[in-house]
Parts: sequence; structure tokens; C-alpha cells
Amino acid sequence: MPTKIRLQRHGRKSYAFFHIVVADSRAPRDGKNIEKLGVYNPNTNPATIELDFDNALTWLENGAQPTDTCRAILSYKGVLYKKHLNGGVKKGAFTQEEADARFEKWMNEKSAKIQQGANAAQKAQDEAKAAALKAEEAKKEEIAKKVAAKTSPLAEEAEAATAEGEEAPAEAEAAPAEEAAAEAPAEEAPAAEEAKEEPKAEAEEAKAEEAAPAEEAKAEEPAAEAEAPAEEAKEEEKKAE
Repeated sequence: MPTKIRLQRHGRKSYAFFHIVVADSRAPRDGKNIEKLGVYNPNTNPATIELDFDNALTWLENGAQPTDTCRAILSYKGVLYKKHLNGGVKKGAFTQEEADARFEKWMNEKSAKIQQGANAAQKAQDEAKAAALKAEEAKKEEIAKKVAAKTSPLAEEAEAATAEGEEAPAEAEAAPAEEAAAEAPAEEAPAAEEAKEEPKAEAEEAKAEEAAPAEEAKAEEPAAEAEAPAEEAKEEEKKAE
């Protein structure tokens, strides 16, 4: 039975991860599998790979054919290189101890490269985060400047309105005082006029009193003159008798 080492899709939409499985080449992708060898998750940075090294090596040596993606994964984990070294030992090119030393050296170098790549990825992520924070702070400062530019005229208008409001009560307090001052002379003016009119009235009364005897004397004089002819007439009558 021809077998393949391939990926079997799992996960939700836009977040897929894969099982590394050994399956019949005639079976559908997500169908029945023979054995699960590991998990491949490309959503992380770097990608997460969990692999059963010994079982994968055994299946390769037994003739299982990996797909392109699985071949890259097996090469990344050193399974293909281990198979190559085992083939050299079988052919007698070198001993098993030498093969193990070579593989250990290769794994150390590979681990260093992987760690270096992870550090670079983490550094890039930190730099991107710092740049995003810096851009956000710059944007906040720009927004704050715009808000300050908009609110400063409003603050000036509010201060002006406050100043006008403070002056208005002062003017309102001054206005009653001015009205009282204006009303006081108006009230005093009639009193002064009355004071002026009193001497005039007294003078007119005095004139009237002085004029009254004169008028009485004038009135009495004709009466006296009238009485005088009457007396003369009586005397003439007596003489005639």
C-alpha cells in the first residue's frame, strides 16, 4: 500500500493548523489516517512544529513519501539528515558514532540559527510595537494640539463673558446710586422752590395788608363827601323855613 506523510487540516476559518499524519495516498485529505506524527501551526512566529522524530524516521525508511510541505518540515527538524547519515552507516562510509557526532553538531548549529531567528523576530516585533506606540503618542499629541487650538478661543470668550458679567453687577450697583443721587436733588428742588415761594407769599400778603387800609380810606372819603352835601342841604332847608 503506497503511503504518504502529509498534512491534515484542522482549525477554524482564517486560523488553520495541521496534523502531520501518515495516510493512504488514495484517501481524501481530511479522511482516515494511519498514524499521527505531529502538529504544524503556521499562525505563530516562528511556526510551531511538534514532531515524533523516531516514528517519522521509521516511516521514511520504510518508504513513505512526504509531500512538499512535509518534506520541508522533516528537513527543518533534521529527520531527512538523520536518514541520510543512517544510509551512510549502512553502506560503511562511516561509523555510527561518527554519524551521531555529525548529527549532534548539525542540531546544535540548527538550534543556534533557530534561536537567532526567534530573537530577530522578537526584536522586530518589539520595534514594531515601539513604533506603533510612538505613532500613537504623536497622534495623541496632535489631537491634543488641535483640541487646545479649538478650546483656546472658547476659553477667551468664556473669560470675556465672565469679565463682562462681573462688570455688569458693578454697573447695576452704580446705577441705583446714581438714580438715588438724581432723585435726591429732584426731591430737594421742590423744597427749595417752596422755600423761595414762602418769602414771595409773605411779601404779597404784606402788600395786600398795606393796600387794604388805603382802599378803605379811599372808600370812606366819598362817603364823607356824600355826607357833607347832605348836611348842607339840611341846613339850607332850615333857613328857608
